Amino acid sequence: MDARLADKKPAGPRVNAREVMESLNSDAAKLNFWLRTELNGPSQKSWFTDTSGTGGGAKLTGGRVSANQHKALPCHWRWQDYGPYLNRLSKIAADADISPIEFADRQSILLVNPGLGGRLQITSTMRTAISVYVPNDKAPAHIHSANASRTILTDKGGYTNVEGERCECKRGDIIWTPNGTWHDHGNADDEPVIWIDMLDWPLFEYLDIAWVDMDYPAAAKTTDTVQPNRHSDGYSTRLYGAGGLMPAFVTHTRGWGQDPTPLIHFRGEDVREALNRLRNEAGDPYEGISMQFINPATGKPVYRTMDYRAQLLRPGEQTLQKRETSNTFVIVMDGEGYTEVGDQRFAWSKNDVMVMPNFLWRRHVNTGKTDAVLYTVSDAALMRNLGQYRAQGKLADGSVQQIVA
Repeated sequence: MDARLADKKPAGPRVNAREVMESLNSDAAKLNFWLRTELNGPSQKSWFTDTSGTGGGAKLTGGRVSANQHKALPCHWRWQDYGPYLNRLSKIAADADISPIEFADRQSILLVNPGLGGRLQITSTMRTAISVYVPNDKAPAHIHSANASRTILTDKGGYTNVEGERCECKRGDIIWTPNGTWHDHGNADDEPVIWIDMLDWPLFEYLDIAWVDMDYPAAAKTTDTVQPNRHSDGYSTRLYGAGGLMPAFVTHTRGWGQDPTPLIHFRGEDVREALNRLRNEAGDPYEGISMQFINPATGKPVYRTMDYRAQLLRPGEQTLQKRETSNTFVIVMDGEGYTEVGDQRFAWSKNDVMVMPNFLWRRHVNTGKTDAVLYTVSDAALMRNLGQYRAQGKLADGSVQQIVA
């Protein structure tokens, strides 16, 4: 630049750049662009260095940059509140001229986080439905881009058929339906069955890759809408349930997804036995006795987007406060106690569910006389794959430490 021009000062009064730019934005909006008039800050306020209070990420910043952003809030859904609705839904389905499955695909309630503007999701990445199936119900075979799971709440849990493996379910069981796998569900028992569906739909919807296919290839050759049983109940458990040993005579591929878990069915009784074997160990000060469900063919989390765990809290056990970049959903399988998350306390008991949003301090306390068992689903796997997983713990003296996971 010419030095003479650099030294020359503009003539006349100085203008208010912000006001002038804002006045131009009304016309710019018609052309679908915006003249920036504010800092390029994230919608989340700083949280990692704010170690006081409930957590710095609990609030959104203001302005155009964070316009229309939402923030998940801590939330607690009690069995005594949602259970009666499932009971009413099962009676409606039993007496219906046309099953709700025919016009809604499912008989379920979807949990809605009060901080997400009515969206059918519990966090920014996860959706949760609680389904009830009455005797003789059948959901037709389908396949979708989302990863999903069923966690069984009733003593008898119906069945799920995944790529021809029919899984007969009981309370505490978890069935995986990785993306790209055909699956169907049903109830061949004489009582209604209830399970919790977890999916990463919101993430896939945001990426615009969410889809469902109901046209099972064999359907054209038969009037049945479900898959034939190619493998008996327990097939994948027999192959992969030895722990540390993997069969070398079969393919580990299920459907067409990338590295889908070939161990489809985790049984609740096996999970509880594994936790009990370790109950005398010191455990983790932030999680108690915690175990992770993994893909036995890769040793990695079951899904690349969702991480599943089971944890045991012994009577009187209190975990230290912890916060993470990941969101966590909790299912109370056994016991009673409370969880503090942010500035809220949720007193929980069997079949209660709750969500702990990212960034907020949280801890669990077992107030009962027996062990408490919690199942958790988080998007920690996604955060790790993005290189964005971080965690902090708060020690008894109030000091904060970085948790290396």
